[in-house]
Amino acid sequence: MFKLISCCQKEKAKYVGQYRITDSDSLEAAMEAAGRIRLTIEAKLSPGPPMLNLRRHGVIGRWHGLVDNVASGNFLGAKRRGVVNGIDYGFTGEVKKVDVSRIRERLDSDSIVVVSNMGYSSSGEVLNCNTYEVATACALAMEADKLVCIIDGQIFDEHGRVIHFMSIEEADLLIRKRAKQSDIAANYVKVVDEEGINSLQKGDYKSSLNARAHVNGYAASFQNGLGFNNGNGIYSGEQGFAIGGEERLSRSNGYLSELAAAAYVCHGGVQRVHIIDGTVDGSLLLELFTRDGAGTMIARDVYEGTRIATAEDLSGIRKIIRPLEDSGVLVRRTDTELLESLNSFYVVERDGSIIACAALFPFPEEKSGEVAAIAVSEECRGRGQGDKLLDYVEKVALSLGLEKLFLLTTRTADWFVRRGFSECSIESIPEQRRKRINVSRGSKYYIKQLQPKHAGVTNNNFIIR
Repeated sequence: MFKLISCCQKEKAKYVGQYRITDSDSLEAAMEAAGRIRLTIEAKLSPGPPMLNLRRHGVIGRWHGLVDNVASGNFLGAKRRGVVNGIDYGFTGEVKKVDVSRIRERLDSDSIVVVSNMGYSSSGEVLNCNTYEVATACALAMEADKLVCIIDGQIFDEHGRVIHFMSIEEADLLIRKRAKQSDIAANYVKVVDEEGINSLQKGDYKSSLNARAHVNGYAASFQNGLGFNNGNGIYSGEQGFAIGGEERLSRSNGYLSELAAAAYVCHGGVQRVHIIDGTVDGSLLLELFTRDGAGTMIARDVYEGTRIATAEDLSGIRKIIRPLEDSGVLVRRTDTELLESLNSFYVVERDGSIIACAALFPFPEEKSGEVAAIAVSEECRGRGQGDKLLDYVEKVALSLGLEKLFLLTTRTADWFVRRGFSECSIESIPEQRRKRINVSRGSKYYIKQLQPKHAGVTNNNFIIR
């Protein structure tokens, strides 16, 4: 995980598009704010562990001083934005270079690197850069695993439920749908993949998404010290993805701006972006260290190879579940029964082989679904494939309008309890399913409520279909 904290200032300013105009007074205020925030962050990260703990474990001497785990400096090279379309942006800067080697040295020594939005020009000036341009440029230049964006709210679907996950394809499609309603969304489409719109209109959406974003057929890549390739071999001034201006401040587009920045860096190679609500205490810890998280994660390739099963997968599924049937973990199914229920199975395929499977049997009238036959091939166990598949099944269930999942198990209760299921009575199982339960197996019943509805204003602009 790329440990970078970006400082920003909050001052009333004049914006043109995504950028603010920075005069000399605004620059002084920005420098003061950035310096104060940087010092505060460094102070909060400097204390050592509690002395009581040290005394208990008998190591005191080397911890008497400050903990040297915070690093900041002139890691960010910038140049003046200059005059654009007749507008002089003053001391507003654009990212030109990220000092990757010096940042990595400090990260490798277990330091936390603090990078502010103040950039340094080759002529010795301090420039006020767009915070999101800095964050996205740094993430791409450093090839970060994750980028965390802290906002002042949450992203909801049309039912008032927090969207915990969006694939890059879903985020991209949503942004493109709103491209005519938002300047920032339109800028995302223009910057990321102009040809993708044509592919989308032709129905060939998947083919417009590559491992890296393409602009006019060229891969957009960060050229440190030069900028982003604009597709013509000329390096433009704008590096990273800047968001801001009145559109973002007024929240007229919800959190579409942050979603566009997240999708942009995912196109550029960042694996995951977490958008979390900073008004919730401990939201960062909850997002990173709990299974369902507290915010919205945008990710690329999380469900790579996962798809609905076909008849050709029957032998692969049979190979995985047979040992579990023999040991009594799973109910034994005949090939005929498997074929009849194949459209309810999902598989994970790797190198032409099925390595995991699971089934979801919906009961729409009760807004519930049964999870069954979760199995991972022996050679792939312990690598998170079961979690990935359960995540996928939960996501499918939500897309079907289901509000809870249930299951019957004899020997795997602990695994499901650790993933949010709790024991329930047989009365919690839909009546239609209860009639077919083989009570002689002595199965236990478990249930999980999917994302409950949240109070407050919903954002109808964010809909997953």
